Amino acid sequence: MTTRGETLHAPADLRSGGPVHPPARLPLLVYVLALGTFLMGTTEFVVAGLLPEIAGDVQVSVARAGLLITVFAVGMIVGAPLMAMLTLRLPPRLTLILALGIFAAGHVVVALSPSFALLLAARFVTALATGAFWAVANVVAARAAGPAASSRALGVVGAGAMLANVVGVPLGAFAGQLMGWRGPFWALAVLGAAAMVLIARQVPRDTDGDHAVSVRSELSALRSGRLWLTLAACATTAGGVLSTYTYISPLLTDRADLAAGLVPLVLVGFGVGALAGFLVGGRLGDRHPYMTTIAAPAVTTVLLLAICLLSGYAAPTMVLVALLGLFGLGANPVLISLGVRFAGHAPTLGSALTVSAFNLGTAIGSWIAGLALDSPLGATGPAAVGTAIAALTLIPTITIALTRRRHSAAAHTEPHRQQ
Repeated sequence: MTTRGETLHAPADLRSGGPVHPPARLPLLVYVLALGTFLMGTTEFVVAGLLPEIAGDVQVSVARAGLLITVFAVGMIVGAPLMAMLTLRLPPRLTLILALGIFAAGHVVVALSPSFALLLAARFVTALATGAFWAVANVVAARAAGPAASSRALGVVGAGAMLANVVGVPLGAFAGQLMGWRGPFWALAVLGAAAMVLIARQVPRDTDGDHAVSVRSELSALRSGRLWLTLAACATTAGGVLSTYTYISPLLTDRADLAAGLVPLVLVGFGVGALAGFLVGGRLGDRHPYMTTIAAPAVTTVLLLAICLLSGYAAPTMVLVALLGLFGLGANPVLISLGVRFAGHAPTLGSALTVSAFNLGTAIGSWIAGLALDSPLGATGPAAVGTAIAALTLIPTITIALTRRRHSAAAHTEPHRQQ
């Protein structure tokens, strides 16, 4: 078992073209970590369904209450790499347990908070813990599954967050209507504490071995050009899809003339598609990582363009949104796996940076899409912005594939020169 700072080696087919035989089953630990990301995904987006109730209780406008979502995103962007560095010398098992402990405590503070300022602070701290958990969970899952199934394992871990959109967020909103908006946060606090017990039992203690890791050695990963290309792809793939998804409601109601009551069903369709995309993308990524990272954004660009052109028709638009979930986020587990790999001796930092890149892309893409919504393009503006951003993903992913070919050619040529 490797330690926190050691390199996660690439599968045999990526190093020398040899065959890879992935395991039939993933370790139980991977699914326990997916439960953790399910809780993280639920808390990130459940606020959206509770904003009016929160705003009324703490006496702020709904728009101002929306800062609870913004501050969480900022905490994720900053928190993932920051916490990865601050917990550098801690064993992964302890980092995961502490992150879940802070997560649970943060939700207790939210549930008890009498003021909006305290709510914002608690959400930010919770986001820091979420970033730390996600970054370390990716590395632990990839390590537990082995190099031949790392993308598949990351697909399962990421699918936990996708499942949150399909199950966790709607349940949270429903619970909030029944017992008040503070109820879901109490439930998340209890579930976070329970997840701590599961993590303590499932993560092996032999990952806790001492390993002298310096900040300088971790930051040396930032010299990897392929890591930066991967981070660019993370930002653009998330920005392209989620900038459109953020403003999908006005597109469906204003352009496609869909009844407002049917919009949640379309969102569930997107969530189911995204869940399937993570699982399928992870499986394909272990066998064909570079093809997956090129094909997924290429199909996504076509789907977004089709949404722009066919948004006046309800039925095709609903189908296209579900397909957008399937293909739009399908490359994410592969990109995380590549980020971990290209970070070399700093896998946790590489994982953390992919988390930040996804959130940064979402934040910037959504901001530009909001401007487009107020432009003459109207409701189709966000989809047009998403099309352009998604197409940009092909630049770094194709470059990574070409770079890999040069690396492989050099690796095969070198032994012949030595002979």
